[in-house]
Amino acid sequence: MTISTDDRLELHELPGRYGDAIDDRDWDGLDRIFTDDAVFDLTDLGIPLLVGLAEIRRFMDEDAQHPKTHTMTNVYVDVDDPDDGGGVRLNFRIVALQRGGLAGTASYYDQVVKTDDGWRVQHRVVTLRRRPR
Repeated sequence: MTISTDDRLELHELPGRYGDAIDDRDWDGLDRIFTDDAVFDLTDLGIPLLVGLAEIRRFMDEDAQHPKTHTMTNVYVDVDDPDDGGGVRLNFRIVALQRGGLAGTASYYDQVVKTDDGWRVQHRVVTLRRRPR
């Protein structure tokens, strides 16, 4: 599978759009980030697995302890070998300003798919550390 430069640009915008949606508490805007059946795995942070866009929105609105702001960095796209099942992965880091002026970091590992409305996250894993390659 190959992806175009336009696709890569759109993919590189997804982390920023996600951070802005969270910082602005724009839960409806999450449909520009996730598929309807998305899985959001925050278990490394002690949070149960979230399944579906509706559950992700509910969690973000009702349960999440959001930092003051999100800054996304180290964004890159990997295209898997078609012999290994293909697929596109989007990886990035977050630097988040926490309450009390402390900063926190996490790594995001996304499986993304191209939909009729553009690229969306189908499966996201968030860890407090880098996963080994």
